[in-house]
Amino acid sequence: MSVPKKKKSHSRSRMTRNHHALSALALATCSRCGNARRPHTICLNCGTYRDKVVIDVESDAD
Repeated sequence: MSVPKKKKSHSRSRMTRNHHALSALALATCSRCGNARRPHTICLNCGTYRDKVVIDVESDAD
C-alpha cells in the first residue's frame, strides 16, 4: 500500500480544499409569473415549463 513520503504542508492542503466551496444556485426567472426558479424545471408558482401549463396549481391547492 502506498504511503506519502513527505507531510503535505498547510499551504498545499488548503490549496486543494480551495475548490471544495459550494457555489451559488443558478436561478432563472419564469416567463409567465416572473418568479425565480431553477433552470430546466417546472415553475412551482404557476406550474409552467417552456410556456406550457404542466401542473394545474390552482386545483392542487385545495
